[in-house]
Amino acid sequence: MKIIGVILAVLLAPLPQVWAQARKPASLPELASYTGADREKILLSGAQAEGKVVWYTSLAGSSYKEILKAFEARYPGVRVEVYRGTSKDLTARILAEVQAKRFLMDALETTLPLLKLMRENNMMTPFNSPHLSAYPEEGKQKTDKGRFLWGIDRESYIGFAFNKNSVPAGAVPKSYGDLLRPELKGKMGLATSDTGPRAIGGMIAVKGEEFVKKLKSQEITLHTVSGRAMVDLVASGEVGASPTVFRSHAGEVSGAGAPVTWVPMEIVPTNAGGVALPARAPHPHAAVLFVDFLLGPEAQKILERLQYGSATKDYGFKRWYPEQGMDSEQYEKANDKWERLLREIGRKAS
Repeated sequence: MKIIGVILAVLLAPLPQVWAQARKPASLPELASYTGADREKILLSGAQAEGKVVWYTSLAGSSYKEILKAFEARYPGVRVEVYRGTSKDLTARILAEVQAKRFLMDALETTLPLLKLMRENNMMTPFNSPHLSAYPEEGKQKTDKGRFLWGIDRESYIGFAFNKNSVPAGAVPKSYGDLLRPELKGKMGLATSDTGPRAIGGMIAVKGEEFVKKLKSQEITLHTVSGRAMVDLVASGEVGASPTVFRSHAGEVSGAGAPVTWVPMEIVPTNAGGVALPARAPHPHAAVLFVDFLLGPEAQKILERLQYGSATKDYGFKRWYPEQGMDSEQYEKANDKWERLLREIGRKAS
């Protein structure tokens, strides 16, 4: 009778309970959506059997190396193979692999334009993560059944940096409109790398295109440099100020003694990097485990120590994601427009 009772209990149990008792999740979609208390245990056991995870990322500097070491220390027996490149490098590599039907990537960490391109081409696996509950709605891309396509694991913030020896305290802008102050004429420089157009996009979002055109009277110089190199020009005094400087870079040079201060405008253009699961990850357990790790507190602490911002924190200013509300084609057109305006209002530095 006891045996019959057990059989009946199993047969009459709700389907999710039967499935959980019958077998553990094994396929990539099952693992990605699984929310049981033994999620990490199942993932680690499978990942150790798989032996490795292949991670594609556009993180720069030592950040990806430190994350790699921390993951391997936390999960012995799971080796991380990393391919690091710019978002353009990653796009070319991923598209080539798809065309060749040669799927190598387990986890992806990169900027939003590439993530959107993958979404539009159905190249992602929707997932859950126990850590995503700490993220605000704008810090994760929701899809069906309460799942997500990516979570934002790192941010960089573009604002106005100035050399305190070049710009008097009374002339420091508190809004985009203040960029027209006469004290700033001839003192501002803008980077023409990706940072510059995104800063212009933020100005348009708040003040409109006509305002941006008025900035031409401020005798702005254009510099073909990265955002990091831009802050060095401000620190040296070669450029008095720039609205195309990352908060992290300004903090780095000011911490080293440079007379540089960074201030936010009404909105802060935000470069965001997100974590996603590819549709064909060849090591599914290790892939999901690694995505969980990137979104979790240990990896987040590493990134914050390396001057990246976290989507889970409020820094006292309003973030603006340039790509928000646009598909890949729309963003490309918008960015082209911002770049044209940038070149119209400035002159090339001699």
